[in-house]
Amino acid sequence: MIIQKTREEIELMRQSALLVSKTLGMIATEIKPGVTTLHLDKLAEEFIRDHGAVPGFLGLYGCPSSILTSVNDQVVHGLPTNTPIQEGDIVSVDCGTLMNEYYGDHAYTFEVGDVAPETKKLLQVTKESLYVGIREFKAGNRVEDVGNAIQKYTEAHGYGVVRELVGHGLGKKMHEDPEMPNYGKRGRGKMFVEGMVVAIEPMINLGTKNIKQLKDGWTIVTADRKPSAHFEHDVALIDGKPELLSTYAYIYKALGIVSDEEAEFRRQPLVLS
Repeated sequence: MIIQKTREEIELMRQSALLVSKTLGMIATEIKPGVTTLHLDKLAEEFIRDHGAVPGFLGLYGCPSSILTSVNDQVVHGLPTNTPIQEGDIVSVDCGTLMNEYYGDHAYTFEVGDVAPETKKLLQVTKESLYVGIREFKAGNRVEDVGNAIQKYTEAHGYGVVRELVGHGLGKKMHEDPEMPNYGKRGRGKMFVEGMVVAIEPMINLGTKNIKQLKDGWTIVTADRKPSAHFEHDVALIDGKPELLSTYAYIYKALGIVSDEEAEFRRQPLVLS
């Protein structure tokens, strides 16, 4: 069942989402060769708690960490470890918060130094596909319209679209209806309704779409061990149009990146705090 949110509830969810955004922005300057993902996890938990929230992932379904850090061929759900990050790695950081009884949940894949051109292109196309999908989250459309748009955009580049893992509705639970696959056929699935909030999150592989789970029971890797990219935003349906609750602006500010990619999904300019 889709749970529609009031404008007031959406504003509370925006606060949760923006705390995730700020956490990712803080982490952005810490991701460098020699740093461990366990260190990043500690920083994230402290930051989230210092801002009056609790980590949304920690303890959820038995998750042992506050963030999930997926490196190179790890697709998602990578558990933080003591293995140092290396030059040329890519690191997906997926983060959640629970604040005001509502969850925020989004992710960004970071480049560490000089990344291989084909991997850099994978990240670019995957992030572009996120916005391609978000444009389809509008009144009159259905769930698989989003997935179809993401699938077409990424498969045109020869990439593999993960099938077993999907985006989801978001609210007082981390995972609500509907599931939001990154593939599908236009016109299929539940119809979007005003007040919906979803997490749209393309998980795209450089090679095969096939994946497997490691023995830790969490980490998902590509079957051919080629790199994978993951980007995620929280989006609300307001006045029939998609509006971002999360932002990459804190990451871009930390890294000195100039971008207007989010502008079309905001009713008013974002003011960083």
